[in-house]
Amino acid sequence: MKRKRTLPPSDKGAPKWMVTYSDLMSLVLVFFILLFSMSQIDIIKFKAIAESFRQRQVLDFYPSVIPSENPSAQPEITTNDSNETNDSLLSNENEQDLLEQLLVEVQQYLEDNGLSDVAVATRTERGVVLVLQEKVLFRTGEAEIIPSAYPFLNKVGTLLKKIPNVVKVEGHTDNRPISTAKYPSNWELSTARASSVIRFLIKQNHLDPKRFMAVGYGDTRPIAPNDGPENWQKNRRVEIIISDPSYNENEP
Repeated sequence: MKRKRTLPPSDKGAPKWMVTYSDLMSLVLVFFILLFSMSQIDIIKFKAIAESFRQRQVLDFYPSVIPSENPSAQPEITTNDSNETNDSLLSNENEQDLLEQLLVEVQQYLEDNGLSDVAVATRTERGVVLVLQEKVLFRTGEAEIIPSAYPFLNKVGTLLKKIPNVVKVEGHTDNRPISTAKYPSNWELSTARASSVIRFLIKQNHLDPKRFMAVGYGDTRPIAPNDGPENWQKNRRVEIIISDPSYNENEP
């Protein structure tokens, strides 16, 4: 009688090679998770740096938007300085808005009153510039403001009450010489005309005289060739500049 051969008991569960394989896959997964987390940190830093270039004021007050490894090396920034800076930025923005509003109102006034051919209002880096031809304000060779100019200058004075900006008034002439007892040359005439405009604005609208400056350029800054009546008329003008606070022309 043959004896039955007994087989060795089989191991239950997964094969041993599969355990090793699963451990290996776990390590690979952890490795990729670690790489992913490091890449996310770099993206955050990159976005912070990019944002600092879009907003220049960040660079003005913070040497770096990425925290230093050594906290003790970080510069101290006082809250008061930050508040003053923010107030200054807001104030400048408000002044820019007021200048734009003033420009729109003056342009509308010129259009409504048929003055667009003899007076121009523009916005330049200097501020809001009003260019008025001689006949809007004066008789030829004179510096006394004519009555028909009162409504327009009163409009300008009313608008100037709304803003604290410095106002520069420039007188200009053509190159034809003048020689009278009152105005020996174009220098005196151009300066007197600028002064007359300022006196009117201050007196009629009770504005602070410290805001104003009068300058006479004579015939030294023409805007057209002095070659005939039409261009002479263009050069005989008064310019009123409501200054932009951010503009510095290195003048007293």
